Amino acid sequence: MLDDFDKACGTIGLRINLTKTMFMKNGLVSYAPFTLSGTNIPECSSYIYLGREINVMNDLATELSRKKRAAWGAFKSIEDVVKNTRLRAHLFDPTVLPVLTHALETWSLRKQDERSLSVIERAVERTMLGAPRVTPVRDGIRSSDLRQRSKIKGAVLYAKQSMISRAGHVMRMNDNRWTGAVSDWISRDFKRTAVRPPTR
Repeated sequence: MLDDFDKACGTIGLRINLTKTMFMKNGLVSYAPFTLSGTNIPECSSYIYLGREINVMNDLATELSRKKRAAWGAFKSIEDVVKNTRLRAHLFDPTVLPVLTHALETWSLRKQDERSLSVIERAVERTMLGAPRVTPVRDGIRSSDLRQRSKIKGAVLYAKQSMISRAGHVMRMNDNRWTGAVSDWISRDFKRTAVRPPTR
């Protein structure tokens, strides 16, 4: 299949860069060398695609740590300006929030992922308000009080709205794109288990 793809690319003047090409497989596939034009293609356990880290286990912990670093980087770029209370939410929502939630509409968020997102956002929010973690706890300041002061959007709510928006786009697609086909695809030998599905 890869050879056929390589030949099809060659007919229009494209070629596969074998120094950058890698493959990833799940546990159901037995080991077999993957070659193209006599060159072995190395295997990888995860890769970055369109700004998201994808791995075989679909573990979001590493992706959330990447998002955390990116969100702090975005915050540092506007840190001096967000001291102004009037500009605070206007700058945070279009700069830090999209970085923190990039590509999140394609995730299946679990409760622990939602908690992780909230923790990251609260840490940035406390820094923005000049309230270190010890101060709110000692002074009895609740997270909801900090949110009223900062007036920023909640990352989890923003992520859920993005998911609903994307689902609407996919439902309205009628041109047989892969996005819709993959979303609606059900395996031929698929059978639901008798137990309750895992909590998202």
